[in-house]
Amino acid sequence: MQTERVTFLTSRDHKAALDAFAVRTGQSVGHVVREATSRFISQPPAANDEEAELAALVAQVNEALPKMNASIDDMIATMQKTHEEVDRTLRAAGIRK
Repeated sequence: MQTERVTFLTSRDHKAALDAFAVRTGQSVGHVVREATSRFISQPPAANDEEAELAALVAQVNEALPKMNASIDDMIATMQKTHEEVDRTLRAAGIRK
């Protein structure tokens, strides 16, 4: 098997944990890293947390929209009635023709 060198940077704590795991399992650090990366690569991509959050927000908005639309329709009707009442009052007072 032909090999290639890969170098990565990590914290001292992570390196110490990696070394300790390798010693505890009787493997080399290189073997542990190869196994871990092989497993990671072979797994299907994990759902993106941001996409999941966005999907949840979209669902909430879709659920809320009918109530929001009804509320807006009610506000429009109330404003129209208020406008008509103010208009009648101003006409009765002779302020508006």
